[in-house]
Amino acid sequence: MKKFNALLLSSTCFAVLIAAPAMAQEAEQDSTAAAAADTQDTGAIIVTGSRINRPNTTAASPITSVTSESIRAQAAVNIEEVMNRIPQVAPDSQQNYQDSDGRQRIKLRNLGFERTLILVDGKRLGTMNGLDANMIPTSLIQRVDVLTGGASAVYGSDAVAGVVNFIMNKDFEGLQLNANYNFYAHENKPGLVSKVAGPYAFGTPKGLTTDGGRADISLTAGKKFFDGNLSLNGYVNYRKAELVPYSARETSACQLVESVKDGPLTCSVSTYSPSGYVSPRSGPNSGTQYVNNPNGTRTFVPYGAGVGNAANPYDGYSFQRENERWNAGGFASLHLSDAAELYVNGMWFRDRSSNPFPARVYSYTAYGSTPYQVNCNNPFLSTSQATALCGVNAGSATAKADLDVRYRFNGLAQAEDVYLNQGTRISAGIRGNFAEAWSYDVGGVYARNRQDYTGSNFPDFAKINRSLNVVNVNGTPTCQSVVDGTDPSCVPFDAFSANNNNAALANYLLTGRNGTTTTVNTLYNAIATVQGDLGKYGITSPFAEDGLAVAFNAEYREDKLRGFADDIYRAENGGTDSNLGQHVWEGSVEVQAPLAQRKPFAHLLQLNGAYRVSKYSSNPDKFSTWKGEAIWAPIPDITFRASINRAQRAPTVVEAYQGSNSSWSRITTAYNDICAPTVIPSTTPGGPVTYGAPVASREACRATGLADNLYGSATLLCGDGATLPAGQAGCTFRSGGFPVDPETAYTKTFGLVLKPRFLKGFTFSADRFIINLKDSIGYNGYDYFSNGCAQTGSEFFCSKFVRNADGTLFSTPNSNPTSGYIRGGTTNYYRSKSAGWDFQGQYNLNLAKVGTLGFDFSASLTTYAGGQDSPILKKYNCAGYYGSGCGQLIPKWSHNLRTTYTTADDIFSASFNWRHLGPLTNVTNSNDPNLQWNPGDNRATFYRIDAQDYFDLSLAVRVNKAYSVRLAVNNLLDTTPPILPNSYNYGLSRNNTLSARYDSLGRQVAIGTTINF
Repeated sequence: MKKFNALLLSSTCFAVLIAAPAMAQEAEQDSTAAAAADTQDTGAIIVTGSRINRPNTTAASPITSVTSESIRAQAAVNIEEVMNRIPQVAPDSQQNYQDSDGRQRIKLRNLGFERTLILVDGKRLGTMNGLDANMIPTSLIQRVDVLTGGASAVYGSDAVAGVVNFIMNKDFEGLQLNANYNFYAHENKPGLVSKVAGPYAFGTPKGLTTDGGRADISLTAGKKFFDGNLSLNGYVNYRKAELVPYSARETSACQLVESVKDGPLTCSVSTYSPSGYVSPRSGPNSGTQYVNNPNGTRTFVPYGAGVGNAANPYDGYSFQRENERWNAGGFASLHLSDAAELYVNGMWFRDRSSNPFPARVYSYTAYGSTPYQVNCNNPFLSTSQATALCGVNAGSATAKADLDVRYRFNGLAQAEDVYLNQGTRISAGIRGNFAEAWSYDVGGVYARNRQDYTGSNFPDFAKINRSLNVVNVNGTPTCQSVVDGTDPSCVPFDAFSANNNNAALANYLLTGRNGTTTTVNTLYNAIATVQGDLGKYGITSPFAEDGLAVAFNAEYREDKLRGFADDIYRAENGGTDSNLGQHVWEGSVEVQAPLAQRKPFAHLLQLNGAYRVSKYSSNPDKFSTWKGEAIWAPIPDITFRASINRAQRAPTVVEAYQGSNSSWSRITTAYNDICAPTVIPSTTPGGPVTYGAPVASREACRATGLADNLYGSATLLCGDGATLPAGQAGCTFRSGGFPVDPETAYTKTFGLVLKPRFLKGFTFSADRFIINLKDSIGYNGYDYFSNGCAQTGSEFFCSKFVRNADGTLFSTPNSNPTSGYIRGGTTNYYRSKSAGWDFQGQYNLNLAKVGTLGFDFSASLTTYAGGQDSPILKKYNCAGYYGSGCGQLIPKWSHNLRTTYTTADDIFSASFNWRHLGPLTNVTNSNDPNLQWNPGDNRATFYRIDAQDYFDLSLAVRVNKAYSVRLAVNNLLDTTPPILPNSYNYGLSRNNTLSARYDSLGRQVAIGTTINF
């Protein structure tokens, strides 16, 4: 506690001394709500975290807000860039992620995107499985509110980690063009990666590189009619991003591999070489690995590192994905009277992105166990090559040789995984006031997201074989299938020379091999809210000015997922079509109760509460969530606030299906019932098998439902590695067939807000957050529960044994038995925890005629990020660590500090931002057994990622009332990202860094303009 007091004191002093608090933090939303009231009807006020849209609301939970001015200063092309810089958000850079599906989700507190609810103007963006936050146009965002705490009682399921609410500017009038273009200007300097890549002859870029151009153009129009009663707004937005391959950066010239702790570094290599890899699978040289000599002599050389031999498998991968996106939409409202206002909002997008890589002829092992075959008189084979493959049969017109061929086509038929995402969201309703004290809003949301994934070109096995069977026809190499007429379109494959660039061959092998699978997610959401100010009826505290406010909410949601694929995709990948769905009915009540206002030692004393009941079709039981909040401001300068939320997340439609859909399988014979006798094989061949004591204790077996008289009975044997009862083939594992219960989080926050009257324009807040998540939803295999039961006898594990009356764990798969199996699959897991401090503030210093100087500060101190995976394991804390089970990469401290100067006439502004990310340590050097550390794990190299600091500069000039220009440089110093071998193990990236966390592509330069017509 002493350490915290010192930290809090130093942070407060720091904020006061340099006037550097928060990023448009709305600890008190008075100004925002009041501004909204001035420009919109009262019914349209958006207060994040509450259904009670009362002006001058004071927030009881910490809310971080990002304004439209801040978004423009960041030169952001998409939402993910904005969100990734908020300290409370776990970076999830889909544009720098090779395996991305092109959709952007948001993860608060590192608790997963499925626990963060995304709203637009207080209503859901879409389904949790299918939404894409990048459909929201940055040019029309008024502000983004990030509430980092449970909000299920107000908004329903999914708001376990918090809520991100995008408030749109629906009151725009006129015609406005926003254009932004940015690119990277990075200096590639020789470093560790180029040093390692040198012996492999992998190309390494040097010098200044300008690439990665991205364009963002938006046209917005708005007009009011009939004295402002009819308001219409529309927008169209186009974005395009160029590909930046791994090969464009020295830091990703090859994928660094460290196979042995503190051992030498190597590059990942591939047999899919442009020189062509050939390996006989019969004859005297069977199993020998060759590549075609790149000097063109039609000879084989041994496969290995060196020029023309092993290839760089990832040089063409996307460091920045190529994508093209269209967004369009509009907002309309018709004010009929104070009692009725009709509104409708529509959003649409289409986005195409791709993951490219060179087209290849794959090894026969990708298809099965049958090798390719080449005729021994193939005219492409030199004498030495034919001898190496066919031996004494070289030149024979009837003999064929088995072989493996792997070939990479460089510059031809670029293969790619293509993701085409399309979505529509419509929100509509009617709102108004009635009976003086009451207002209502009845409406809903329809959202439909479709994703078409088209897989990479996968050559046809039969075509490859036909193209290798080549004969000489009048001096022209010709496919035998052309000669005999079985395949007149066959193109000969010269697999025995380097750098084959035959486009006709690539087209023959690859055309028509692109299978497509489609997923359609649909949300139907009906919402009705009635709120009232009971102070109008005299229900007011004798010490307060405002009365009791209440809100009643009823909601219906239906979530559907449909998946299907074409014949090509099914033939290559298998699988079946799906049609999933679930719905929920919910009802809630919320209360705001000011107890005292403008009294001695009680400038404000208020209690808030909410309660919600939910009933999902996928679960037979109802569940409830609630919140309680307290606000106390003894004087206007200081406010204390606290909240506790019981938030719950029901399983998504996919998780619900995984839990309820029965899947049966037979456990291998290496497994034995933990209550059956252990098998002791005979030491002599053919000798008798004896039995020992069971693995589990009698008490643990009793907890599995086994009668004491059956403990250790040989009748329980169903897979002991040596013997099996007649007719049995192993114990039965049942994955699914049971409802998955909601997971529950208790979120507590408490903090203070400083707003001293003697320092006008200054606000500072510090908030402690504690999130305890139990019964989290995840997947567990049978061994997890079997081993856990044997070790602990805990009901958590042992209850997953569902025995027959005779105690056995054997049943016929797919027969839907009620007993005789071990349960597993998607189920409720154990516990997770996140805790820490948020610091925020804002200070605007008036310099009179010189202008204004503003400071925005936002920081997060993570003190706990981990949990407990089972009752038999100890709690673990990953804050500040990475690797092993701590793959979320959570620095303890991170912050943003933006300083903005604006001239008195608002013509010029300059903004300088400092982004800081704290250091990270590999768990190998944690010395903490709870993090799976063991003596001897400590590393001498690559065990620490130092703190990273980035500096951004933005300049803006308003040339006249209608025209302004902006210049921004992010990562001004072109800081090189930290290098990390085996990076895929830590961040699912093969570019030797953590591209979602750090500025991995270097300095970014942006030019933008706003033109009002």
